[in-house]
Amino acid sequence: MIVLFTDFGNNGPYVGQMKAAIYQVNPAATIVDLFANAPGFNPHSCGYLLSAYSRYFPEGTIFLCVVDPGVGTDQRKAVVAEIDGQLFVGPNNGLFDVVALHSETAIVSEISWRPESLSATFHGRDLFAPIAGYLSLGGCPKGYLGKAAGFFVEGVSHDLSEIVYIDDYGNAMTGIRVCSISSAAILKVDGSDFLYANTFAAVPKGLSFWFKNSVGLAELAINCGSAAEKFGLKTGDRIEVDA
Repeated sequence: MIVLFTDFGNNGPYVGQMKAAIYQVNPAATIVDLFANAPGFNPHSCGYLLSAYSRYFPEGTIFLCVVDPGVGTDQRKAVVAEIDGQLFVGPNNGLFDVVALHSETAIVSEISWRPESLSATFHGRDLFAPIAGYLSLGGCPKGYLGKAAGFFVEGVSHDLSEIVYIDDYGNAMTGIRVCSISSAAILKVDGSDFLYANTFAAVPKGLSFWFKNSVGLAELAINCGSAAEKFGLKTGDRIEVDA
């Protein structure tokens, strides 16, 4: 299957155009929409989401990932990364670094192929989507993948003490793995304290708390309310962990 992970947003033609490019190569492709509203222009934060969610997909899954503020420049390379049996297609701008950090094996190859018509601003459609399509058929044609490359960011950490995603309920997901902190920890954001609770129903309506979400990350929430609205939370806000 091909899993889409982008910051394109849920409106507009961009995700649909990428799907069309995949189907041009493999009309029978299975496509899963994971994120279309990942943190915009922020491959570093997106890497923590991608790492948390990718482990719930089977070996052989192809992740087509486009969070690419440097598109059309020489500041980043287009790559295919094979990480623990899964394939990640996209820009080598830090997006795949956390996935690799949590892996046993990671190999990165530059994409040397270029289509006859390559938009300067939409490599997701013109470059990455066709490559994902070929991979879903069993592999790219000879010469499409070039020399090995390294990952983009040095010294990337296992956890990110920031808000990395806010869902439609106003819950704020952090880049902190719950396995790295105690349930006795207090998470602090701009002077507001969040204590741990196991479930939403474990606290009264309107009360804020943090919990272990379904992919193992610490998440800030209000029972039957919006933590983002009440506390003015936004992606990138720093989290202080008081153990």
